Amino acid sequence: MREALNNAKRGAVASIPMIVGGLPFGLLFGSLASANDLSIWFAIAMSSIVFAGSAQFVAIGLIAAGAPIWIIVVTTFVVNLRHILYAADMVRFIKHLPLKLRALMAFGLIDETYAAVRPMYDHGSATRETGHQVYIGSFVSFYLMWNASTIIGVLAGEYIPGISEWGLEFAMVATFIGIVTPYLTSVPYWGAFIVAIVASVAFRDLPNNLGLMVATLCAVLTGMLLERAKLREVQHVQS
Repeated sequence: MREALNNAKRGAVASIPMIVGGLPFGLLFGSLASANDLSIWFAIAMSSIVFAGSAQFVAIGLIAAGAPIWIIVVTTFVVNLRHILYAADMVRFIKHLPLKLRALMAFGLIDETYAAVRPMYDHGSATRETGHQVYIGSFVSFYLMWNASTIIGVLAGEYIPGISEWGLEFAMVATFIGIVTPYLTSVPYWGAFIVAIVASVAFRDLPNNLGLMVATLCAVLTGMLLERAKLREVQHVQS
């Protein structure tokens, strides 16, 4: 038990830089929920049950715009498609674990936890036997931060007018830059990165934030195609 707690603590400590960057992100979500006249319980339910920052922001914007429910569902689904890639990469390390534990880890699979824990497998500080404990330590620390900051943001949004206009959204940009930058070491990653930027600008005027969905699909497809091309080239050289 002590070893498991120590491993979980290592996961939490490794996550501190991104937790600090995510705090304004959670405050902003809570304040936006308040600014759009959504109840505190709605905001808390989203953060505790959905637990997906970018998808929650997209959903809030679409709800405020009066978008149809199917647009909200499809858009948030596409925004979170990147988690399929995270899961596909992580499965080799956790496939031996019980299904219930893997289901819990799937719920906690967010950008920040993946970015904090995945390199630890490469460096040997997380193994098949201990990695899930490190992962859960990271996940729980982010979960507590996200829900606490959401509550604070909702309350602040009620008592501090205009908090949603303080520019806290920069925290989201800074956090994702910090997550993405270390992975820009291969052609597939660079291809997806560049296509995402170009497509998000090119399709920004589509209604109901559909431009984000299109840009995400284009980036994911680009990354997959380039990765397959890279594998074929390696296999050709080996043969």
